Amino acid sequence: MTDDRPVDNAPYYSLAHAGLTVEGWSRAAVQSYWRVPELKIGFDLGAQPWDFMGTPNWFVSHAHLDHIAALPVYVARRRMMKMEPPTVYVPVEVLDDVKKLLLLFQRLDRGRQLADVRGVAPGDEIELSREHVVTVTNTVHTVPSRGFVVWERRNKLKDEYVGLAGLQIRDLKLSGVEITREVRLPLVAYTGDTAPAGLDAEPAFYDAKVLITEMSFIRASHRRDKIHKFGHMHLDDFLERAPRFKNELIVAAHFSTRYHPNEVRKVLDAKLPPELKAKLNVLV
Repeated sequence: MTDDRPVDNAPYYSLAHAGLTVEGWSRAAVQSYWRVPELKIGFDLGAQPWDFMGTPNWFVSHAHLDHIAALPVYVARRRMMKMEPPTVYVPVEVLDDVKKLLLLFQRLDRGRQLADVRGVAPGDEIELSREHVVTVTNTVHTVPSRGFVVWERRNKLKDEYVGLAGLQIRDLKLSGVEITREVRLPLVAYTGDTAPAGLDAEPAFYDAKVLITEMSFIRASHRRDKIHKFGHMHLDDFLERAPRFKNELIVAAHFSTRYHPNEVRKVLDAKLPPELKAKLNVLV
């Protein structure tokens, strides 16, 4: 964890990988919050570290309190610091209630809750910039829930024009011919809380350079059928899918409060296969 923040109101870890930084913390039924500062986005608002206030775009996976409770605090801080209102994406099923919640806090706090809150449904695409787009997928939880994938967009020369001289390509472009096609590379994926079916439903979760996900349960004595029913995952779900994870970095968190951090580290160290262990970071 960092220890040089001007205001230390919520803990977070920081991991750097391939030009991206993943910052955040998550514990089941306590609070979850993550951000990738290079992309100017965050995921979930169970708490709101002061340092995260400058991140302008947030994607909320679902409306359980440990994932959304700090939304009014975040919005109020940005207004207090004279920042532009943030853009917050929530499952479309809860959009109206989230807007009502902000209005209620506006009445209680007597300070305007200025935010552009938008509902998202599976299949939606949100443009962050010319280079990055976010896609939305369903996950499997006890309430409406969404997962998100941030893609890097590149323009690649179409196959039929590969090998042409520079002047020929220039002339084609000047004549109005579309000479490139868009190629997307999954950079960061976030599942929020989900049963394994939600993970399996989006291939990009397995292919993204960085995957931020949940591993709520680890003990062999905890029944997976019950865990899945309540929209969560077990260590054994990861072990069964180990060959599918093509990610360079997997950030696993949201562990149950039943576990001491030492137990989590010990069990995962003993059970994870070497290839998966090399890329999986346990934040507990």
